[in-house]
Amino acid sequence: MKMLTVFEKTGPARFIGHLDLQRAMQRALRRSGLPVRYSQGFNPHLLLSFASPLSVGTEGLREIMEVPLAEDVPEASFLAQLNAALPQGLKASLARALPDDAPAAMARLHAARYAIRPMTSADTLLAAAPAFLAQETIPFLRKTKSGERMDDLRPLILALRAEDGALYATLSCHERGTAKPEQLVAALAAFSGLPAPRCRVTREGLLDRDMRPLEGL
Repeated sequence: MKMLTVFEKTGPARFIGHLDLQRAMQRALRRSGLPVRYSQGFNPHLLLSFASPLSVGTEGLREIMEVPLAEDVPEASFLAQLNAALPQGLKASLARALPDDAPAAMARLHAARYAIRPMTSADTLLAAAPAFLAQETIPFLRKTKSGERMDDLRPLILALRAEDGALYATLSCHERGTAKPEQLVAALAAFSGLPAPRCRVTREGLLDRDMRPLEGL
């Protein structure tokens, strides 16, 4: 079996990079005493998988990882043992036992919901959001391992609204197209004639193709 685990990454822990997050989770699982499953071979390691890496500096409220287990564990026991071993800023909120052949969370991921709070020029940026979204195309420069190329951000913005001093965005997040909050903010700032501001970004949840929470299956 495997345990789909929803966890939050908040406070100072938001500055942990993805590799360090993996190490922190591995250490916590070892300390927890849970019967986690290791790979075979001369260098056994925990077979953790995460639905989507989280950018450094971004908080996550409902991040998802899957933990293969060597034997069945009650969901409540898994949560309690894992939380007792996790460092400050990381906390598991839900555990769901699944068969090993259940589709991987990473494969089901389609979009992500964000709350983006600009630290400067917030009123101007939020006021520009409806006209910005009404554009047929939103060109932006995408940086890839092979170089830079122009792309269209508009089809990757699935929803956008301005409310209570923040932008609430649902952005595409799958292998055929992914948008990042910083790309959205940079494009919106350029549309508004402003430099891109620093923002406090929180990823509020991960969604499947039907726009349901990924943990809901």
